[in-house]
Amino acid sequence: MSNTANGGGGARRAGAGGGAAARARLRRGTDRAAGGARERPSGRRRGESPAEALPPARPAPPAPSPTVSDALPPPGVRSRPGRPFPGGPLAHPEASGRSGAVGTARPGGSLFDVVKVAIAILDTAGRVVLWSPAAEELLGWPNELLVGRRIEELIPDDEQVARIRTAIQETLRHGHWAGLAGLRDREGAPVLVDARISLLVDGDGTPFLQVNLAEAEAVQEVERDLAVRDALFEQSPLGIAILDTELRYTAVNRTLAEMNGVTPEDHVGRTVGETLPERAADEITAIQRQVLATGEPVIDVTLASPVTARSGYRSISYSRMTDRSGRVLGISGTVMDVTERYRAVAKVEHARRRLSLLNEFGSRVGDLLDASRIAQELAGAVVPRLTDHAAVVLLQAVAHGDDLPRHGHDRRTSLLQLGTASVQDGPEVEVMLRRGARITFAEDSACGRVLRTGVPELLSGADQLSDVTYAGDPKMQAAHDLGVHSMLVVPLRARGIVIGLLLVSRAGYREGFDRDDLAFTVELADRAGSSLDNARLYARERTAALTLQRTLLPQQVPQPTGVEVAYRYVPGSSGTEVGGDWFDVIPLPGDRTALVVGDVMGHGLRAAATMGRLRTAVRVLAALDLPPDVLLRHVHELADDLAQGPDEALLATCVYAVFDPATATLTVAKAGHIPPVLVVPGEDADGPTRTGGPLPGGAGRILELPSGAPLGVGGVPFESVELKIPEGSLLALCTDGLVESRDKDLDVGLGRLVTVLQEPYASIQAACEAVLDTMEQGREPDDVALLLARLGHGQAGTPTAGWTLPAEPTAVSRARRLVRAALAEWGVEELTDTAELLVSELVTNAVRYASAPIGVRLTLGETLLVEISDPLPDPPRERHAAEADEGGRGLELVARLALHWGARAEGMGKVVWFEQALPGTPGAE
Repeated sequence: MSNTANGGGGARRAGAGGGAAARARLRRGTDRAAGGARERPSGRRRGESPAEALPPARPAPPAPSPTVSDALPPPGVRSRPGRPFPGGPLAHPEASGRSGAVGTARPGGSLFDVVKVAIAILDTAGRVVLWSPAAEELLGWPNELLVGRRIEELIPDDEQVARIRTAIQETLRHGHWAGLAGLRDREGAPVLVDARISLLVDGDGTPFLQVNLAEAEAVQEVERDLAVRDALFEQSPLGIAILDTELRYTAVNRTLAEMNGVTPEDHVGRTVGETLPERAADEITAIQRQVLATGEPVIDVTLASPVTARSGYRSISYSRMTDRSGRVLGISGTVMDVTERYRAVAKVEHARRRLSLLNEFGSRVGDLLDASRIAQELAGAVVPRLTDHAAVVLLQAVAHGDDLPRHGHDRRTSLLQLGTASVQDGPEVEVMLRRGARITFAEDSACGRVLRTGVPELLSGADQLSDVTYAGDPKMQAAHDLGVHSMLVVPLRARGIVIGLLLVSRAGYREGFDRDDLAFTVELADRAGSSLDNARLYARERTAALTLQRTLLPQQVPQPTGVEVAYRYVPGSSGTEVGGDWFDVIPLPGDRTALVVGDVMGHGLRAAATMGRLRTAVRVLAALDLPPDVLLRHVHELADDLAQGPDEALLATCVYAVFDPATATLTVAKAGHIPPVLVVPGEDADGPTRTGGPLPGGAGRILELPSGAPLGVGGVPFESVELKIPEGSLLALCTDGLVESRDKDLDVGLGRLVTVLQEPYASIQAACEAVLDTMEQGREPDDVALLLARLGHGQAGTPTAGWTLPAEPTAVSRARRLVRAALAEWGVEELTDTAELLVSELVTNAVRYASAPIGVRLTLGETLLVEISDPLPDPPRERHAAEADEGGRGLELVARLALHWGARAEGMGKVVWFEQALPGTPGAE
């Protein structure tokens, strides 16, 4: 009772307006209690929500005069806006648009704007002595209505009244009390508050009760945020650090402390540079300074872990911290151990790079059919991505396209180092990786074992590396000088046979090879081995085709009378099989010459074989002295027999020209071939020499000829064109490989050929070389056959005589007299008897069957050539006369007594000719 009375007196004094000193003491006590410690609420049962702890509002007791309870609105009515979520837009009074609110926070706000603490001073009887502006804002009751009244008037029901009274008694006994309490605001809406009551005593010994009130929901939200913070900070698997504006640790969790190998206590107050090794700290400090200065966060930056208790890789993220007023407080950071993730990603990336290397190597050698180039591409592909130095060593049989050895490899096996690559240059590299060097090895060395067994080896250390080839090998000494410390010796295999070795080595500070490197190198070597074997097989087939083709081409090209010949044959480039291009120079009777160039469609052995058969057919038909168009027609008729196979038709082009130096005529026909080029010397040119002299150049043109269809196609007749050729003209026959290009018309190539041949040259051979030098790089990789012929008018001083006789019986005797006189004049009377007899027989046949003038011509060269011409186109036919026959023996005599004889078409008629050997020459007998 005394306590209550004392409290009541104090309250009345305060409520009645007491002294200024008492009010000052109360304010000082209030200020001291405002920062009191909070305790966990004890007025709510476990599992009970704040709404369930709120007691129902009770009606205010009736009173004859207005009281505080009279101002309470009906229960359940709540007009005051709800509190904003901490940190939300309504947490700042200035943002909400409210003005004149009691206790408006300073610009920017603070935690007190989220959890507002209302202070009230009660006496021991529960009367309000002081009611702070924050309390007015919390419950809506102004100071002038509550001071001097009991706090119970704000309590909704009797149960809460009893609790408050108990709380007051607990405070008077123990000095403090804490718990939840249900109050009503001025509008009658229930308000659940977190209450803290403390006992105060003024200077006179009068006790008072300081009540701190905060809205329970806001307090719980802050407590929940703090709990979340504690859980994240202490229990997170991520390392978390808080640093101030001087980048000194203010807090770290235990996870980060374990990562750094430093206790949490040793972090606080220190910078990163004072807790981590210098190299790692410099990089992290730079990132921290950037974030602190710019405010731009850094997210998921992977760095190597410092050399601490837990090495590996870390992902760090930093962001700048500011308070609610925007003031920079420091930075926060998270650190995650991503060693496994990094290594998994690195392993995937490592595998991707190696797969890329395999694909790149495959694309680089996919179209190569040269073993040396493939070896060089292999060495270049692995340096520097896999190794520092690389050498590809192949069997000599692989390099030259020979058959693989059937016996095992030993020290006598011939090996060539055809592919080399290195990350550096120098004399040591030149010694170790000299391209084209012959490799020798001991049978018990690493190279010998791998060649013999096909099992790859990984070598490391000086002892193993000294035994790669043989003791004292200068190449191994050079490798030692280069710092080589790890080497792989891997077999290059094809169809189970070791065809070479791939040697890769690492030097310096580069990590040595491991088993994964060995497995990958074996895979790469197997792919390379297949390509190398394909190149070997191609080289062997190409060599065979070239050999066949060269044997089918002319082995010796004659230099006929009145014609100087030069030729070139260029096989297709590497990567293309040999083709069916060919040429021929065929001497004909009467000092005439046939010039032929042809091209069989297709490539390979079959095309070469077909070319040989076609050339043989043309040469046989040329011996019959057929006109060019007739010869091409006969070859076309043989197309089915000359085809490459029963299911493949012959398709070939050909140009056939016959030059007669006696008459200076050129007769040409072509079958779908590119036209010849003729260069006529200028009028101011000196008289051309017939052999070995310079070419004066001149005006060139493409001969316009009927195209004719390719051999084997048919449907277009072949036609011959006869041209008069000036002395010393140059005729060029070639195949399309010389003038065709991927991106230009055929006329461009022919025009280039004409331009080149119009220039003067020291010789016809020099002209051949000049033509080949002008071939475009972008041309089709086909065979090239080129035949140049300088056409003259026969040898100077060659005796020639000719007459035209009427088709009368007297022509026979006159022909004998003319032949006898000419031979006597030339000093070869030994030929007279035989010549007269044979001329008599041939002229007799012409007189018997022809009705037009008969021509007789004699030419004395290396042989005596006699030609009898008549207008009858039918060739003579030799037959064997019976003993009783009076005639029919003329051609039989010619065949027996002449060295050679034959007949050819000429104009509308024919020419029958024979040759006699001169005295003292082979065949004269």
